[in-house]
Amino acid sequence: MSDNIESVLHEDRKFPPSPEFSAAAHISSEEQYLDMWNRAKDDPAGFWGGLARENIDWFQDFEATMEGEMPETKWFVGGKTNACYNCVDRHVTTWRKNKAAIIWEGEPGDQRVLTYGDLHREVSKFANVLKKLGVETGDRVTLYMPMVPELAIAMLACARIGATHSIIFGGFSADAIADRNNDAEAKLVITADGGWRRGKEVPLKKTVDESMERSPTVEKVVVLKRTGGDVSMIPDRDYWWHDLMEGESADCPATELDSEHPLFILYTSGSTGKPKGVLHTTAGYLLGTTMTSRWVFDLKDEDTYWCTADIGWVTGHSYIVYGPLSNGATTVMYEGGPNWPDEGRFWEIVEKYKVNIFYTAPTAIRAFIKWGDEWPNKYDLSSLRLLGTVGEPINPEAWMWYHKVIGGENCPIVDTWWQTETGGIMMSPLPGVTATKPGSCTTPLPGVVPDIQTETGESLGANQGGLLVMTQPWPHMLRTLYGDHDRFLDVYFSRIPGRYFAGDGARRDEDGYYWIMGRVDDVINVSGHRLSTMEVESALAAHDDVAEAAVVGFPHDLKGEGICCFVTLKKGDGSEEMEKELIAHVRKQIGVVATPDKIKFAAALPKTRSGKIMRRLLRDIAAGRESAGDQTTLEDVSVLDKLRASDE
Repeated sequence: MSDNIESVLHEDRKFPPSPEFSAAAHISSEEQYLDMWNRAKDDPAGFWGGLARENIDWFQDFEATMEGEMPETKWFVGGKTNACYNCVDRHVTTWRKNKAAIIWEGEPGDQRVLTYGDLHREVSKFANVLKKLGVETGDRVTLYMPMVPELAIAMLACARIGATHSIIFGGFSADAIADRNNDAEAKLVITADGGWRRGKEVPLKKTVDESMERSPTVEKVVVLKRTGGDVSMIPDRDYWWHDLMEGESADCPATELDSEHPLFILYTSGSTGKPKGVLHTTAGYLLGTTMTSRWVFDLKDEDTYWCTADIGWVTGHSYIVYGPLSNGATTVMYEGGPNWPDEGRFWEIVEKYKVNIFYTAPTAIRAFIKWGDEWPNKYDLSSLRLLGTVGEPINPEAWMWYHKVIGGENCPIVDTWWQTETGGIMMSPLPGVTATKPGSCTTPLPGVVPDIQTETGESLGANQGGLLVMTQPWPHMLRTLYGDHDRFLDVYFSRIPGRYFAGDGARRDEDGYYWIMGRVDDVINVSGHRLSTMEVESALAAHDDVAEAAVVGFPHDLKGEGICCFVTLKKGDGSEEMEKELIAHVRKQIGVVATPDKIKFAAALPKTRSGKIMRRLLRDIAAGRESAGDQTTLEDVSVLDKLRASDE
């Protein structure tokens, strides 16, 4: 059997950037892009070395831009720099000292603005606090916090003194925190009494207290007062943030760190067994996020930029904190849910702060569609000039809604493909250059050299689905899995030797545009045809009555695997007539080979708090088996119970 993945989704609409947008963009022509891409491919050391010297401030210049072959590549060897210095200090000696660095809004409606001068003061003070608590260069510090400015302050303070931060999303369980504390051998935990989410207090300190029973390496806990909820404070272990900061000196020079010094560990979500700690280092990661922020979002000094992710995920690391701040941008942070107190909250924030660049997830966009056009239509969104998507492939109909309703058909959409492991965006339209196609992440950025290959490493032609690999190293790639380098080599480099395998299937069309077909684990083998579940989901979502769909395989006596579709409608609960209509719709859109065997209607799908559908759990339901593995990242556990009840 061929190990190609059959591509059945076809999309021909194209949307070129306006001449006005192109004229003002950082990368403004196809010729400029191709020149950069070819230089980076043919002379990566010259390309990245030049960018590093132009865009990063160094305490000591590097001796070699790169050393070694993938996967054992080191970047900017011998150089000394500091990520916090590049994100904060270098701006306070310029006019940006009094520019807004962070605009923050809490879910209850409280607001704060921190200028670069404010950020420098607060970060320096907290860096001194960390030192007094015994944190040294090379120590690991866990952050388990709500989306408040102090989270950015804490991570930058860690970077300032060379402590490696490990941020855990503020929804993980005590067991998950303990596992990550132990894997990283964390010395300190920084948390808050609680945070706000859809009008309810999330009790963060209580969860940390439970985790401490199994976290022997953690010596102290710093607690930010956010909600005012009751918490227990253990003497000589727990300290209030405000008490430690009171009267602390704001004089704390940034530590000069080796370019390959570990900046952070981030544990990938959804894993079972031992946590997988992706490790990123200082200079390469910083350069990657700096340049991709500028190229992809076309960041200008006058922009107000909002990435709606949580900092607990890599998107927040790279595109709320390090990338925007290194560029001296104004970045928006919002604490709570998108539908609190109502479904217009995001659009209210866009109008209030005159947001120019808006970066969110396809899952959120599909929720906006279900909630109805009346919500965004209530607000003035005319400040928007660029839209972006992140986290998973976006289906073409959601892309078109985003283009029309949110962008007013005036905003380029940058559909970005990247991963925790890649550190920064790898493939994306360039908003001043690329004629976009709904659903495609289009072309690789300069320095990114991908290919579509078979299991044996053979390159595939146009519109042949296969394994997405990277054939050259890039500065912001992960260096290892913390404490387990053998696992790093096995997970990412063993499938096709000498190539980084992303875990995704993809195809490249006749224009050279890339289409992500989802995780190769999400391929269904129907009667010998290997089909991408994402493409079936896109076909379902193209139906006028469908808000969202998730497709999984299940054991089938005749076909080997059958196709089970979980569908959320915009209105109503579903019916036998609607089931027949959707099956006919998929057959018409894709063909007989993709005919669904089961359609299950669901008011909601099981999602993590970051908005990703947990297809592993849906596969269990489709197969009629109990679900094993961690479910603590689910936003709403009751969704699973309702799906199982409807199946009985």
